[in-house]
Amino acid sequence: MPVRSILAGVGGYLPARIVTNAELATRLETSDAWIRDRTGIRQRHIAAAHETCAFMATAAARAALARAGAEPGEVDAILLATSTPDQAFPATALRVQAALGVPGGFGFDLSAACAGFVYALSVADGMIRSGQVRGVLVIGAEVYSRIMNWQDRGTCVLFGDGAGAVFLRAGEGRGSIDRGVLSTHLHAQGTLGDILYVDGAVGQPDKPGTLVMNGREVFRHAVVRLAEAVDEALAANALTRRDVDWLVPHQANLRIIDAMGKRLGLPAERVVVTVDRHANTSAASVPLALAEAVGDGRIRAGDLVLLEALGGGLTWGSALVRM
Repeated sequence: MPVRSILAGVGGYLPARIVTNAELATRLETSDAWIRDRTGIRQRHIAAAHETCAFMATAAARAALARAGAEPGEVDAILLATSTPDQAFPATALRVQAALGVPGGFGFDLSAACAGFVYALSVADGMIRSGQVRGVLVIGAEVYSRIMNWQDRGTCVLFGDGAGAVFLRAGEGRGSIDRGVLSTHLHAQGTLGDILYVDGAVGQPDKPGTLVMNGREVFRHAVVRLAEAVDEALAANALTRRDVDWLVPHQANLRIIDAMGKRLGLPAERVVVTVDRHANTSAASVPLALAEAVGDGRIRAGDLVLLEALGGGLTWGSALVRM
């Protein structure tokens, strides 16, 4: 039987501090109604000083390993998707490796903005299928509160902090009815990089290093590109929209999420939504939503789950997973 990547465990971490729309309205020209009507967001979690990218990623990874019944020695690789690493180097993935007590293997960070987790999942799946590794932690962790312009009501109300993780194990599977990652599909269009970006980096110390976004353009491209990626994933596996049990989308905007659910013909209760409570946690949003739905028993063994995300770059992608 061919080797396939099995999602053995999922986990998440959210900072303790919750910032509501009402609190933001005390220092910005905005309101709870304005934010909710346009995004569906009512609150977000904001990291404290000790809640670094590595701290949150480690907590989420521990939860994923525990749910999988796995030990640190089973981890051959750690792939961490983030746009907000703690340091330029070493990779935050290696800070996680040390914190978990993983005795060997390798790790690296991957930057694809909000699509980062889907990208990392695809890379990890390829490594498992090739036989290079047998156990991989795939993590999305972000501290976007530290790259926000907190005077810009058009962006700062949209984002939150957190981390989500999955532990992949090598298993066996062939058809779409067998467990594991069925396929992943990645895309990018660099010519659209200027509609969503961070204005600065380590190599540009004279820049403010804050997020800049043309929300209208991002929304317009998101609906089209995500729909294409969803159709691509289904076609690659000879499946139809009726075969999908759950949609776990990137949690950026409730209007986009609703549009994708309707396109698939899924009732609202089959679309996992956390954006109202988490806001947009970028690369952490898909694994956080997945961890919540698995943890509360909604998503069960055997369910067909469709993951999709779009982020700055532009980057976007989808994945089909049989739980």
